[in-house]
Amino acid sequence: MKFIVSSTYLLKQLQVLGGVINNSNTLPILDNFLFELTNSELIISASDLETTMSSKLEVESDNSGSIAVPARLLLETLKTFPEQPLTFVVEDNNTIEISSNHGKYALAYADGNEFPKAVSLDDATSTTITGDILATAISKTIFAAGNDDLRPVMSGVFFQFSTEGLTFVATDAHKLVKYSREDVKAGQTTEFIMPKKPLNLLKGILAASDDDVTIEYNDSNAKFTFENTVLICRLIDGKYPNYEAVIPKENPNRLVIDRTQFLNSVRRVSIFSNKTTHQIRLKIAGAELNISAEDIDYSNKAEERLTCDYQGDDMQIGFNSRFLTEMLNNLSSDEVQLEMSLPNRAGILTPVDGLDEGEQVTMLVMPVMLNN
Repeated sequence: MKFIVSSTYLLKQLQVLGGVINNSNTLPILDNFLFELTNSELIISASDLETTMSSKLEVESDNSGSIAVPARLLLETLKTFPEQPLTFVVEDNNTIEISSNHGKYALAYADGNEFPKAVSLDDATSTTITGDILATAISKTIFAAGNDDLRPVMSGVFFQFSTEGLTFVATDAHKLVKYSREDVKAGQTTEFIMPKKPLNLLKGILAASDDDVTIEYNDSNAKFTFENTVLICRLIDGKYPNYEAVIPKENPNRLVIDRTQFLNSVRRVSIFSNKTTHQIRLKIAGAELNISAEDIDYSNKAEERLTCDYQGDDMQIGFNSRFLTEMLNNLSSDEVQLEMSLPNRAGILTPVDGLDEGEQVTMLVMPVMLNN
């Protein structure tokens, strides 16, 4: 088995695939990339059993074969090369030799047949979406997903596809984000929960990509196909909580404010908040928003006044500043609207501008009890 490939082209593909490999694998074979060569087509795969990703590369060759090559060793070697053609030759003594312009490097390889096979999706339904829309949907929601191993359904992003549009939801019970698109539709109604790791990989690859991504899914797995890449992952098993039930419908108190100003103010004031609760207090009266925080243990306190556009009753409400900061950071609008009903009911944060046609973002943040 022998092939010739550009060093930077190979490195670029392997760096993407390397994101799949865990630092500590139970199966040693998973520390390798699987190389499958068929004439001038080389398919490279990486897996952690839950997620498998493979890329198709064009190489110069008329051989075929399959071997597993140590991932870390190969990546570290490739990073040091300037752009040049590399020749890979499988030798008889169970090593693969890489020849560059300046030298030769031999790596021990494993039999490609030991590498776990990617699952095939039976009875799959499919939907097509452009890469940048999918990447936006992931980055707008993934930060709100939980990390609780006891509630695995909340540790992923809920995909809800229907003939009316696509909805992506993430929550950790303290904050919730719902991102929906009405300009992209699915052939039929379906829903599944995607784990974080493959979503983070997709987000990185698809940002600013206008390639179409075909998403195929059944009850247990999902498969994303775009350009020369295929990602297959196991879905999170379980029923997603009824998120619509927690979004308050009647919110008579509405605050509209400049997002950057609000974000910077919350950031500054929260430095003086209690280090365990991160509690800040919003006091709204007329066209004035008063943001304050206090850490009684250390006699630290801060207070800022901002002008805003407010309609509703005067009110005081407490929030965890970290959640509020995260949400404001993930919006790109100039102005945001915060809708509230009572100090013990969730606040709803939405962008006032900056959305595409058919795009909607709703963020929900649970209040914290104020100790007066």
